[in-house]
Amino acid sequence: MSTQASLPRPRKPRLAAIEYIRGISMMGVIGIHVGSQYLGNPSANINLTALFEVATRFSVPIFFFISAFGLFYNLDMNAPFNYRSFLKRRFKTVLIPYLVWSLFYLIHDGILYGTGFPDPLHLLVLLFFGNAKYQLYFLVILLWFYLLMPLWIWIVRRAGAVSLTILLIAQIAFDYWSSFSTSFNLFIYGLPDGSVLKPFLLYRLNYWVMHYLFIFILGGWLAVHISSFRKFMQNHSRSITLCFLASLSLLLTYYYYLIGCTGYTPMEAINTAHQLCPAGIFYTIAASIFFFTIFTEQPYPSLLNPILHQLGRHSYFAYLAHPVAITYLSLFLQHHGILMTAPTAILFYAATLFLAMLGAVIFRNLGQRFHWINILTIGVYPKK
Repeated sequence: MSTQASLPRPRKPRLAAIEYIRGISMMGVIGIHVGSQYLGNPSANINLTALFEVATRFSVPIFFFISAFGLFYNLDMNAPFNYRSFLKRRFKTVLIPYLVWSLFYLIHDGILYGTGFPDPLHLLVLLFFGNAKYQLYFLVILLWFYLLMPLWIWIVRRAGAVSLTILLIAQIAFDYWSSFSTSFNLFIYGLPDGSVLKPFLLYRLNYWVMHYLFIFILGGWLAVHISSFRKFMQNHSRSITLCFLASLSLLLTYYYYLIGCTGYTPMEAINTAHQLCPAGIFYTIAASIFFFTIFTEQPYPSLLNPILHQLGRHSYFAYLAHPVAITYLSLFLQHHGILMTAPTAILFYAATLFLAMLGAVIFRNLGQRFHWINILTIGVYPKK
């Protein structure tokens, strides 16, 4: 199968911003999952919860942004697209690690919690929806984006300011309907438990690419128009920063409004003021452009670049492995009767990030000797 685009050779110059944003995204995802642990404390500080659970809400969609940017940045839009070769490469880097980590968590959790290993039918359902562990659904959506790559190429080739605006409006409407439509959600939960349709609707966030379509297309479109995008970042860096701060303020204001004026609990508030609500969508867009600008123009001390490089380089493994650290740190706190207070939660986050990165470095180095380790865990193959 072929369309009108292909990966050119040689590749374009490396963009540090893509790598650095991966690291920031990974740190944000860990913050969200540590925040979920912190909310086990009924007296959780709403401000720290906002930091863990609201300010980090760009983390998942921004990864779709940079994934699309990386794909289209190295794409020759005027050459034939080798769909088969594309899928082969992407499945090696995503599908194999996804299956390996899914099986690891199913075995690990089955032993730890005494639940055993699922039967074959249940296993297929878990793998299809990415439910073997709570962070793995992201890879399922990413695989669907890869499968539909010819469609995204077709859209990006024809996209312009007007069509992108229409797509953004449609994105806001669709996400609002999916997240907040009472009738739709009542229909889903009203289905019998044995219904075949119910899991497909209940776990729609795990595989419906439509939830993140605009941010993916935007990343691809900006990559194709990289020269204009660079000029835009250079000429409007202050406005980009102000838009980012304004969008963050809007999302946080919505969060505090839900708690202070409508009586929502912090848990209810974060499940409403998320990345798919209108304020969250604008925050994602602003954050994507802001971080790309910051890491492209680099108005910060250069000594931070080695740290950002290491965070980005090991972000994939750290993202996949951090639930292990969260699990055993939580068991440690429970065993010693330590309550998850605000200071403890901050230390818990730091320890989770440290352990996830430590594991990533150790396994990456082992993978230099035993190539199968890197192949199975992060889809990195030895250079020929």
